[in-house]
Amino acid sequence: MTTLIATLLAAALYLGGTLYQIRCLQQRQTANPAILRGIGVVALIAHATGLATEILTAQGLSFGFFHVSSLIAWLVIAVTLVFSLRAPVTSLLLVLFPLALIAELLAWLFPGHGAATVPGHSALLVHVLLSILAYGILTIAAFQAALLAFQNHQLRHRNPVRFNHTFPPLQTMEALLFQFLLCGEVLLTLSLLSGFVFLDNMLAQGVAHKTLLSCLAWVVFGILLWGRHVRGWRGSNAIRWTLGGFLLLMLAFFGSKLVREFLLPVM
Repeated sequence: MTTLIATLLAAALYLGGTLYQIRCLQQRQTANPAILRGIGVVALIAHATGLATEILTAQGLSFGFFHVSSLIAWLVIAVTLVFSLRAPVTSLLLVLFPLALIAELLAWLFPGHGAATVPGHSALLVHVLLSILAYGILTIAAFQAALLAFQNHQLRHRNPVRFNHTFPPLQTMEALLFQFLLCGEVLLTLSLLSGFVFLDNMLAQGVAHKTLLSCLAWVVFGILLWGRHVRGWRGSNAIRWTLGGFLLLMLAFFGSKLVREFLLPVM
C-alpha cells in the first residue's frame, strides 16, 4: 500500500508540474523556478519512497530494466533541481517531468521482470551506482543538447516560437552543456575503472558489448571535451558529438539489459 500511495502521489506531482509548465507556455510566461523546485522536491521524496520498497529486497538491491530506468529518472530530476539553484536549467523539467512519470509507473507496473540483484555489501555496488550516476548526468547533457539544437534551428530559420521564451540564451545553454559533459565524463571514467577492478572479466561474453560500447562513448565524450578546449568546438559539432556519445551509452546499458531481461528469456 505504501508503494502504491507513494507512486501515485509522485505521478500526480510530475503531471501537475508538467501541466503548470504547459500553461505558462500557452500564456507566454516563464514558469516560476521556486514552484517547480517545490513540486520537484516533494515528487522526488514520494518517488524515492515508492522506488525504495521495490529495489530493496532481502537478497540485495534489485536492478531490473524498469527499476534502473526509474532510478535514473529520479537522479536526473534531482541533479537538475540542484543545478537550478545556480543555473537556469528548470526549462529541462518540461521534458524530464513526463519522462520521470512514465519511468516511475513502468517500474511500479513491472516491479520484478528479469531483475538482477546486487548484494548490498558487494563491492560491485560501487560500480553499479557510479554507472547510474554517469548515465544520469550524461542524460541531462543529451537533453540539453537536444534543446540547444531546437534553439539553433529556430534562430537559423528566424522562426522563434513560444518555447524559446522559456530557454536561457544560447551561450548559457552551451556552457551548461559542457559542464554536464565534463561531470558525466569524470563519472563514466570512474565507472569503467571500478568495473575493471571489481568485475572478474569486463570482456566476458555477457558484458563484452556493454564494455566496448561504454568505452566508445567515453572516447566520443573525451574527443568532444578536447575539441571544445583546444579547437573551440561549439554549436552543431557539440550537439552531434553529444547525441552520438549518448546513443552509444544508451545502447551499452539499456540495450544490453533489454536483450538479457526481455528477449533472451523467451528464446
